[in-house]
Amino acid sequence: MPDHPLDEVATLPAAEIAAAWERELPGVPTASIGVVTPLWRVAKLLADERRRTLVRLGVDAATLDLLSTLRRSGEPWTLTTRELAAQCLVTAGAVSQRVARAERDGLVSRAPSDAGPRAVAVTLTTAGHATVERVVRELLAHEEGLLAPLSHAERAELARALEELLRSLQAR
Repeated sequence: MPDHPLDEVATLPAAEIAAAWERELPGVPTASIGVVTPLWRVAKLLADERRRTLVRLGVDAATLDLLSTLRRSGEPWTLTTRELAAQCLVTAGAVSQRVARAERDGLVSRAPSDAGPRAVAVTLTTAGHATVERVVRELLAHEEGLLAPLSHAERAELARALEELLRSLQAR
């Protein structure tokens, strides 16, 4: 018996869902179900996996996003709050909250920036650098394992198709 009433429905193959809609609403296009339904399910499962993994690793997603953005920026691992907001795709207020939490935890430091009189530079500390490297290594190794059922060629084709779909949807 499923743990939740929706678990049984969520395991129905997409083809069965499409067939049911074809039966119930003849003429309604159902081909998208074979792509969108598995994508939606995979996204949910991957998000759940990432959330559990980050909890195990002792970091939240927002902090990891901040630390990762700084780490990927290269030495001296410093960006302004404006640059962080743009790269993390969040508001200035959200960045300010993230930076304050990370600074409180000793993961980043703040200082005036040369970019302007009100600009603030955020830099990874030694502890932040060690944390992001540890978490990213473990997280990516875990996620690599999740993709193990796919060959390298299948992964490359899936990545290409998903990037194409993403670009198309973003252009809308």
